[in-house]
This record gives sequence, C-alpha cells and structure tokens, in this order.
Amino acid sequence: MSKWLIVGAGLTGATLAERIASVRGDEVLVIDRRDHVAGNTYDYTNDDGIVVHKYGPHIFHTNSDRVRRYVNRFSEWRPYEHKVKAVLDGTEVVVPFNFNSIETVFPPGRASRYIEQLTRLVPRGQSIPVLTLMQADNADLRSLAGFVYENVFKNYTRKQWGLLPEELSPSVTGRVPIRASRDDRYFQDSFQGIPAHGYATMVSRILDHPRIRVALGTKYEDVAGDFPTCRTIYSGAIDEFFSRRLGALPYRSLSFRFETLNLEHRQSVGQLNFPNTQDYTRITEFKHLTGQSSPKTTVAYEYPSTYVPGENEPYYPIPRDETNALYARYRTLADATDRITFCGRLGTYRYYNMDQAIGAALVVFEKQIKGK
Repeated sequence: MSKWLIVGAGLTGATLAERIASVRGDEVLVIDRRDHVAGNTYDYTNDDGIVVHKYGPHIFHTNSDRVRRYVNRFSEWRPYEHKVKAVLDGTEVVVPFNFNSIETVFPPGRASRYIEQLTRLVPRGQSIPVLTLMQADNADLRSLAGFVYENVFKNYTRKQWGLLPEELSPSVTGRVPIRASRDDRYFQDSFQGIPAHGYATMVSRILDHPRIRVALGTKYEDVAGDFPTCRTIYSGAIDEFFSRRLGALPYRSLSFRFETLNLEHRQSVGQLNFPNTQDYTRITEFKHLTGQSSPKTTVAYEYPSTYVPGENEPYYPIPRDETNALYARYRTLADATDRITFCGRLGTYRYYNMDQAIGAALVVFEKQIKGK
C-alpha cells in the first residue's frame, strides 16, 4: 500500500515522487487526470514525424547548479538558445528589445542617440523593465520606452493576459525588459537546452523507480477515499481542491492550432510574436527547438483565452493584488488541512518557470518531507 499519493505527473509531482522513493524509500502512487506524464511540458511525434510540444513551446533554462545537476541525471540535452522576433508593421524585430532592435526600427541618428542614452543609464549587458524606463528623467529614454510599450508590450499583454500591463504584478511586467546589449537570446541563463529525447521521456525516467506507481486518466476525487491514511501532495489548482468555496481563482488558458507545411522552415527563429495584429499571440516552429531534419515543418499558432473549468486548461495564474489576497485565504485553508502538501504552479498560484518548479519541489522535499 502506497504511503504517498501525488496528484499530478508533471515536473513538480515527478520530482517529489522520485525524491520520496529514492531518499525516504517510501511507496508512492502518482496519479494524473490526463493520459500522459510531463504535464504541460508533454511532447510527442506527430503523424508527419515532427516532434511538437502539445501545450506550447518549453525551453529549459536555469542558473541553478542544483537544478541543472538534478535534470542531468535523467536526460541528455540539446543545447538551444531561444530567439524571438516580434512582427511590427511587417518587419521582424528582435525581442526583448535591444540595440539591434533599436537600429532596425529607428533612423540611424535617432537610434544612436537612444543607444547612447540607454548605455549611460543601464550597465552594458543589463536590462531595465519597460515600465521603469517610462519613468526615466531623460526624454529620449521615455520616448524609446513609450515606443516599446505601445508597439511591443501593451497589446501583446492585453491579448496574453486580458489585462493592461499596469494591471498586472511587477513579477509579470518585469519579464519584458529593454536590454543594453546586442544579445539576441531570449533567455540569458547559463544553462539552456531541450531534452535530447523529449520532456515526456525525461519525466518518464524521473518516475522510473520500483517504488513509484503511475496511474494515468485518474482523477483525485475518484480515488481520494481509497487512501485515507496516505500523505498527499497536490499540484492541481488549489481553489479546485476546496471546491472554489471562497471564489474561483482566475487563470489564463491557451489553445493551439497546429499546421504542418511542406517547407524546410517557415520562419527564421523558433518564435514569432504578433503584438498588434492577428488573434494569436505567437507562432512557434518546433524544428528550431528540436534540431530535427525534415522536408516538412510543424508550427503552432497560440491563442490565449479565459480559463473556464471543464472546458480548457488552467495555464497561468494571474498575479494581481486581489488574486494574491484570494490565494492567501486559500493558503490559510491549505495550512489547516491535515496530511496534504500543496505545491507547483497551480497549487501555490505562482508563475513558475520549469526550473523554478523543480527547484521549489526540491526545497519542499528537503524542508517539509525528507525528515518527517
């Protein structure tokens, strides 16, 4: 009989299952309502032989040596540095906005002036959030920030989140900077890549332990009564666990339209953003990520939407003062719930990257589980 029930076979649940089985030596049952492991990182080979990410592009990146060492135990890696361009009036411009972007968009004299002023304010190679730069004393920098805000940031944010940038927490708006450099990489972490055999394989390897059993297509509410003495780790939506008794926490959802083309490549980079046109926010071309060679290519058009329980998937918590306050009330309920640990992006209502999800799971194990 399992001593632990883990709800969710994504990165958080898999990491905790592996640690409990390997370090504590306990029996673990991992359940997931979906028919696959790896959560939103799940990838597969489509009918045209192209590896795609079912729930949108996932590029692993981290500065954490601990997280890097952990994932290296379960996967070989294809080095990959993600590059993104935004389509502005038909012109592809590097994002985050940097010196190259400035020179693409503005006349030479004006571009040189903007770069000079930006270099004086921001140490070379560093970044500054757009909203912060809009408050600069220098008129040129305010002008530059205003352009980026209006043309790159505002409408994309409205499509992605259903809100204006000012209505979101700085934890989101701070992720869209202007860079004082020519570094065209979307991420600047020391370790970046794609699992050589895919995320689904990596997570399957994490779960491949004699003390771990996995049951897919299984809902927590259908089996919870069968494990009355188990300690439970719940990585689903915290408000759903409590039947939304305090009100529903809002999430943003996504839908995707996949298209396979008889082309070597559709676009010059892995991701093209469309801030001001189209209903979709971005197009991802997966062969850039995976490095596959094929005369065909598959792309995904990404459409943000409001999360509706039972109709689509909750992808992103929406960090705002009022939602954080509602989550805090659910956190109080969670803290008073015996034998259940809430974790993961949905369980803690946090906007985690993949490495942060794994890192947080390792911390939960060390502080709350290992010695208890």
